[in-house]
Amino acid sequence: MADILITGGCGYIGSHTAVEFINSGMDIVIVDNFSNSDRSVLGRLQQITGKRIRFYECDAADPQAMEKVFSENRISAVIHFAGFKAVGESVKKPLAYYRNNIDSTLTLLELMKKHNCYNFIFSSSATVYGESKDMKPFTENDEAGKCSNPYGRTKYMIEEILRDAANADDNLSVVLLRYFNPIGAHESGLIGENPVGIPNNLMPFITQVAVGKLPKLRVFGNDYPTPDGSCIRDYIHVADLAAGHMSALLYAENHTGCEVFNLGTGKGTSVLEMVETFRRVNDVELPYEIADRREGDVPYCVADPTKANKVLLWECKKTLDDMCRDSWRWQKNCIA
Repeated sequence: MADILITGGCGYIGSHTAVEFINSGMDIVIVDNFSNSDRSVLGRLQQITGKRIRFYECDAADPQAMEKVFSENRISAVIHFAGFKAVGESVKKPLAYYRNNIDSTLTLLELMKKHNCYNFIFSSSATVYGESKDMKPFTENDEAGKCSNPYGRTKYMIEEILRDAANADDNLSVVLLRYFNPIGAHESGLIGENPVGIPNNLMPFITQVAVGKLPKLRVFGNDYPTPDGSCIRDYIHVADLAAGHMSALLYAENHTGCEVFNLGTGKGTSVLEMVETFRRVNDVELPYEIADRREGDVPYCVADPTKANKVLLWECKKTLDDMCRDSWRWQKNCIA
């Protein structure tokens, strides 16, 4: 049976996608160098699925290490998560983001060609759209590339590289998945988002404040052109996002060329609305303060997921309450 390679498979989204694939009866191989993940995730994945995980500790950008992975397994598809992903950090360290994110993709494409592997699912981002001038949900036909930060630009550059690769090879099937804002955790409470250092994303910041690990939440800006002045985002449960990768792989196996899909709920939630929802659902205190705007942020970013709903036959099933409840369960379990 062929194997699915998941790079960055011990990370937040990668680990949930690994569970989705294993529970669907697929054989996976995980590559991770633990630069933004934890070794304990491997044991947690085994606990959830009851399966041993084939794993290689290496950098997805390392050609020699990845040659070993491809040579020792029958890789039929690559799900590429490995990459730096913090908007704010990318503004401060742009070269590290360009080197890491682009190099890993080039290495994978070269080895896929060598080993006759033709299906590539890429973890892209809604940041490729830049700012919504009319405060409307983004469709896949909206202009991309006017990114507000280096992280987003790496994603857009990689999308262009993948399009060129697909145009040059009639056998290659590439699916670009533009994520909006994944939050939540596995219902078991065994895996979730646990960033190194001060969180860059809203939900882990909220949960670490709620559990007492951090003193208060910082809301970056309350003077945006939104109803309550805080940024509006499309938050999607990570389990729904993981299911989107299964749908994308099934699509890739029956199509060639390059196609792009938004993965989001189509519903916008402001930062302050998220704070109030988390408080209500979990009955916890959540002190916060208003801070200056964060460089690279945009006021509004919401998906139009119609294309993914129709073509991939995929849709979100989890609610905002589910996302808050599962995130809190994971955080309490993680601290315990």
